[in-house]
Amino acid sequence: MAFNTALSGLRAANTDLEVTGNNIANASTTGFKKSRAEFGDVYATSLIGGGGGTPGSGVLVSNVAQQFDQGNVSFTDNALDLAINGSGFFVLAEPSGAPAYTRSGYFSLDNNGNIVNNTGSLLQGRVADANGNITGGTPTALVVNTGNLPPSQTDTVSLEFNLDSTASIPSVAAFDELNPLSFNESTSLTVYDSRGESHTMTNFFVKTATNNVWNMHTFIDGTDVVTNGAVTAGPVTNTFYQLSFTSSGILVSPTNPATLTVDNWVPTNGAAGSIASGEPAVTASDFIISVAGSSQFGSDFSVSDVNQDGFAPGRLTSIEIDNTGILFARYSNGEALTLGQIVLASFANEQGLSPLGNTTWGESFESGLPNVGVPLAGSLGAIQAGALEESNVDLSDELVHLIIAQRNFQANAKTIETADTVTQAIINIR
Repeated sequence: MAFNTALSGLRAANTDLEVTGNNIANASTTGFKKSRAEFGDVYATSLIGGGGGTPGSGVLVSNVAQQFDQGNVSFTDNALDLAINGSGFFVLAEPSGAPAYTRSGYFSLDNNGNIVNNTGSLLQGRVADANGNITGGTPTALVVNTGNLPPSQTDTVSLEFNLDSTASIPSVAAFDELNPLSFNESTSLTVYDSRGESHTMTNFFVKTATNNVWNMHTFIDGTDVVTNGAVTAGPVTNTFYQLSFTSSGILVSPTNPATLTVDNWVPTNGAAGSIASGEPAVTASDFIISVAGSSQFGSDFSVSDVNQDGFAPGRLTSIEIDNTGILFARYSNGEALTLGQIVLASFANEQGLSPLGNTTWGESFESGLPNVGVPLAGSLGAIQAGALEESNVDLSDELVHLIIAQRNFQANAKTIETADTVTQAIINIR
C-alpha cells in the first residue's frame, strides 16, 4: 500500500536526518569520522509473473557507512597531542583491558607516567630496552619515567686526537702535571663516579726521544690514575701509557681495540668522606680509555672526538615524538633516552569497525583482524606530534544534506496525506 511505502520513506528520511545531525554535532570532535546513510529500494516479487511492472514497496536503510578520509591537522602547544597523517589507528588498552582503536590524539601522562587518552585508555607501543634498542613483540603500555633519572658512572672514555709529529721533546725531562714545560699537549673532560658526581680527567701527552713514541699521563682531580697497560718509570706520578705510531703516523700500540684501562679508581671525595658523613660510599670505578683512530701527523695537535658515557642525575624536562613514533625523553643533565615507539593498526575493511563511543572503534568480523606495525611502515601513516586531527565533517555539505533530508521527509509525509485523501474518497463513495 501507499501508506507502507510512504512510512518506509519517512523512516529512511528520519535515519538520514539522524546521521546528518550526528555529523553536525561532532563537527568539532577530534578524530571523528563522518557517516552517511545508504539506501536500497524494496520490491515484492514472486516466481509467477516476475517483477516487471511492480511499483515497489518502499525503501530501506542498507547501511550507515563511516567515511575514514583524512581530516585537517591543526597544531597545538602540547607535545603529547598526536595526529596521524595517513592511514592507521592508535592502539589503546581500555581500563577494562579490551583493545580499542582511535584517530583522536588527546594524550597526556597519568600519575604513574603512563601515556593515556582523555578517557584513561593506555596508548600502546613497543618499549625500548636499557640501551634504547626497540625490538618487535607484543605492544604494551608506553611509560615515561617522570622521576629523577638515576646517575650512571663512566664506563668508557673515547678520545681521538692527532699529535704533531714535528713537535719538540719537552725541555723539562721529568714529567710534572703542573709544569707546562714537561709535556707537549693536554686535554680534559668530565667523568662521573657511581653517585653521579663529576670529576675532571686530564690527559697529558709527552713526546719521547724514541721515534714515533709518545707517553700519555692520565690524572683525575689531580691524582695519577694510570694503571692497567701502564709503563712505570720512577715515582707513581711518572707512570704513563705508551702510544706507538708507524712511520706513516698510524697508531699501532695499544693495538686494536686501542683501549687502555683504569682499574679501581676511587674518587678522592668518595669512600672515606662519604662514610664519615653517613652517606653511602662511592664505589671504585673501572673504565676504559679508547684512543682508536688517533694519529701522529705533521699538523697541529687537535682533538677530533672526546666522549664518555656517564652522567649525573637528571629530571625530566621534555618529551619528543618523531614522525615514526619514536618516543624520546630529555633530562636536565643533557641525556636523551629512547623510551619506545608508538604502534599503529590498519584493517582490511575500516568500514567494518564497530563504533564504541568516545571516538574509538573495536574490531569486528567485518573489519578483519588488526595489522599492527610502526608508523611509515607499509601503508601506515606518519605521526605528527603537537597536533590533532580534526573531524572530517564539512559543515557546508552537511547543512545542504540536512535540507535535502528534510524535503524527503516532507515529501513522504505528503504521500501519506495524499493516500489518506484517496482512501477517504473511496470510503465516501455511495
